[in-house]
This record gives sequence, structure tokens and C-alpha cells, in this order.
Amino acid sequence: MTGNVHALVGAYVVDALDDAERVAFEAHLATCSDCQAEIASLSDTASLLTSLSATAPPSGLRDRVLADAARTRPLPPAVPRTPTAERDLAPNVRRLPRPTRRLTILAAAAAVLAAVGIGAGVTQPWDNEPDLSATERVLQAPDAKSVTVELDGGAKATVVRSLKEDRAVIVTHDMPPAPVGRVYQLWLQDPDGPYVSAGLMPPGSDQTRLLEGNASTAVGAGITIEPEGGSKEPTTNPIALFDLTAAT
Repeated sequence: MTGNVHALVGAYVVDALDDAERVAFEAHLATCSDCQAEIASLSDTASLLTSLSATAPPSGLRDRVLADAARTRPLPPAVPRTPTAERDLAPNVRRLPRPTRRLTILAAAAAVLAAVGIGAGVTQPWDNEPDLSATERVLQAPDAKSVTVELDGGAKATVVRSLKEDRAVIVTHDMPPAPVGRVYQLWLQDPDGPYVSAGLMPPGSDQTRLLEGNASTAVGAGITIEPEGGSKEPTTNPIALFDLTAAT
């Protein structure tokens, strides 16, 4: 520890000192009321910052930040001013006000937080917008419209389309399994009439599946039973047809 011991206040608050630095700084802290006051004033700020999500820092960042802090000369602890002390100042020299040192400590603490992994990849507490999948974006789109059909045996299937997202999603309930060696295949119908494959349904009675392809111009959707691996065009009559022009 040297005369720069006060520069480690910020690092101490965010627990960024190594064991040797911490022991030495705490020995100094026991006799330094100025550092004690700074730590008390920074604790709430540090608690808020450290509650954010951390990401791994680049290798060597901590050492570079602490090295920069060591080269920055902190102001000495404030001492009571006396008329004699003011007269002793050079004519063009003005003491920095007390808040300047605190702002310097806050800046150092922020730099140390970046060094220990809270920085570019932080999740802000006010940033509550989750990353939505394409399926979720369709289902939650303001312009989403749906059409539902009932299948044999009480099963239901609903197709939801968003023109803004240019996609459609199918949601099924109580779908029976496809016959052995067969699969459910999804289709989108072009305005000119042909059906274009929109992918295969995975196994399971209750599914939420994003249809492949651009659904913005489709006028209908369908489900057929096809051989395993699917077909280039429907080979059986649809078990469900969805009129997207009537979706609400």
C-alpha cells in the first residue's frame, strides 16, 4: 500500500481486491474516517449495480483498470480550512470541492464493475422485454388472427397468422397419433390454388408449431397424412382445412 490507498475505495466496495490488497486496505480503513465515509456513501450504489446480470470480462481487463486507477492521483482527505491555510495557497491554485472526489470514486467503481464482469453484457433492471421466439412473436402480434377447426374424435387445431410477422402458427389439442409409418404434414395454400409444404408435425397430441414459409399471402392452410419424411405435394385428402381469409 502506498499513498494511493484511497483510490482502492471503489474496488473494495465491489469486492474487487485480492486477498493481500483487502487485508492491507482494511488495516488502513480502521483508522481512516474519510474512507469509511466514502464506503458508506457508495454501498447503496454498489448494491444496485451488483444486482445486475454479470457476464465474463475479457482476459486482463481487471489488471488494466486497476493499473489505470493506480496512475490516477486521488485528492487527499479533506482537512478543516483555516484562514492561514487558505493564504498559503498559490494565487492561481483553487482547492477542488469535496464532491469532486466522490464523483471520481464513483467513476472508479463503475470501471471496476466492468473489470469484474458487469459491463457491456449487463441486463438493466428496467429492461424487462424478453427475447421472443418467432412462434411467440406470431402468437403475441397485435394483428394476429386465428381460425379453429374440429377434427374427428374431439381434437382441435387452430392456425394463428400475423401479416406483420409474415408467419403462421398451428396449435393442436388432443390430436391422435398419425398411423404407423405416416406423419401429419402441414400446408399453406397460395392465392393461385397450389398447396406448398409448411413442414411436418412432431409427435404429440398437444403441439404449437411454426409453419415453414411466408404466410402473408396464403389464403388457406391444411393438414394431410403423408408417408414418413413427407411429400412434395398432398397425396391424401386433408383432414383439416383452414380458411385464412375468414380468420378473426
